[in-house]
Order: sequence, then structure tokens, then C-alpha cells
Amino acid sequence: MAKRSAGLLMYRRKQDGIEVFLVHPGGPYWANKDQGAWTIPKGEYDDEEEPFAAAQREFFEETGFTADGEFHSLGEVRQKSGKLVTAWAFVGDCDPMQLKSNTCEIEWPSKSGKRLQIPEIDRGQWFTMDEARGYIRAELNELLLRLHSLIRHDHDSNADR
Repeated sequence: MAKRSAGLLMYRRKQDGIEVFLVHPGGPYWANKDQGAWTIPKGEYDDEEEPFAAAQREFFEETGFTADGEFHSLGEVRQKSGKLVTAWAFVGDCDPMQLKSNTCEIEWPSKSGKRLQIPEIDRGQWFTMDEARGYIRAELNELLLRLHSLIRHDHDSNADR
């Protein structure tokens, strides 16, 4: 069975459009990667945990920020590795400079037997939707498209009132 991951995509409305909050993975493998390397705060969960609860837990562990408000399902996407990512979007705001990620231990260099403690996330940043498409991992781009559709649908529904 494929590994499963759950995460949250925080967004905010600005005068010139929508911005999304993306995070950059920590550690030496990702250190020199930028475009196509960013992601949403997310992490794996097992059968004992509900996906939405895992998404909220991972958001806090990887950013130090609490996610609250109204959440909207963005469905699932499959990463190249086969991992299924389930995501939700919510309106929020944060100062990326205040990000505090938990750490994990990895073997580095690979197969060396040496252990290295790294932050899971080394930074976060707000991106316009257009910018985000160039920075987010390609497989997760679908989440941006779904968010855009959701926002447009909400806007059209409110305009009808």
C-alpha cells in the first residue's frame, strides 16, 4: 500500500490577488534546490490517525503555527514516489520569520552510517499564485489549481448574492 501524507495549504487575500504559504525542506539534500523544491506543510500518518488531524499536527510541527478557521478539502494528489497526499486549504496569515520547525535525524551522506540532525523545514515564504507554480514540487501544482478553482467558485457564489 502507498504511503500517505496529509497537509495544509494556507492562503491569504492581498490587494493584488491570492498568496500561498509554502515551505522549503531542510537538510543538505535540499540546500541548493529552490524552484520545484517547495511544498506545503505535510507529513505521513498511519491507520490510527485521521488524515485531517495529521495535517493539523504536521502544520504545527513543521511551522510552529496553529492552523484554525474554515478548512476546504483539496482532495488527493500522487507524488512521483507513489505517496498519496491529502490536503486542505484555509485562510490564515503568519510571519515566515517566526517559523519554528521540529527536527529529524537522517543518514548523511546516504549509506555512510553517519547521522545528522536537521530541521524538517528550513524556511517558509509567501508566494503569489503565479510564483508558487514555479516553486512548488510539480506533483503538488494540482493543489494550487484546485485552490484557485475553489476561490473562484466562492467569489462567484458571493457575487450572486
